[in-house]
Amino acid sequence: MNRGIVIVIEGCDGSGKATQTQRLYEKLLKENYKVKKVEYPNYKSDSSALVKMYLNGEFGSNPEDVNPYVSSTFYACDRFASYKTEWKEFYEKGGIILADRYTTANMVHQASKIRNKEEKDKFLDWLWDFEFRIFALPIPDCVIFLDMPPEYSRSLMKERANKITGDAHKDIHEKDYEYLIHSYDNSCKIAEKYKWNRVKCVENGNIKSIQSISKEVFDIIKGEVSK
Repeated sequence: MNRGIVIVIEGCDGSGKATQTQRLYEKLLKENYKVKKVEYPNYKSDSSALVKMYLNGEFGSNPEDVNPYVSSTFYACDRFASYKTEWKEFYEKGGIILADRYTTANMVHQASKIRNKEEKDKFLDWLWDFEFRIFALPIPDCVIFLDMPPEYSRSLMKERANKITGDAHKDIHEKDYEYLIHSYDNSCKIAEKYKWNRVKCVENGNIKSIQSISKEVFDIIKGEVSK
């Protein structure tokens, strides 16, 4: 079976994941690659129901109100449903899967709730086993981490519409700035631990242009898609 490739665009809230995923998708299509774009959470599917409840604050108004092991299962089930119904066959026939977030998002956001390093590593080992062995989701071949510090991403999120409600209401992750800081600090350590490809989105105190970041992203994945 000629399995495909899973490429993940990861980063904290407001880092430009959706924009860069779309640009990379269009670039790959233009160059005649067999590619499919997926996004997590998959808000268009019923499988994201528990994720929506969690982010809307129905289980608690703060992210820490829900144990990271519990909240991770919400996202994992959503990914499993998407994989089985939307892209498993495409992937197994050799297609390129381009994911705006993936299991890596649980590593970034849910692991940030755990401050103790030993407990965090224990959680990360559990998560890897849970999603990649028990749920049998494909392990990503390439993860690109968009390194956008929260003091910059916060301003970019101000006018962004809520992906669940479509209005200006922020979910429990986005509205908690301290949580965003913890997530960013954690993501930098995670990126190093798992050897993700890191694209710095800020240079000399200024956010790089979308085009500049896009070029860096494409330069990284060229080797993967041309194998």
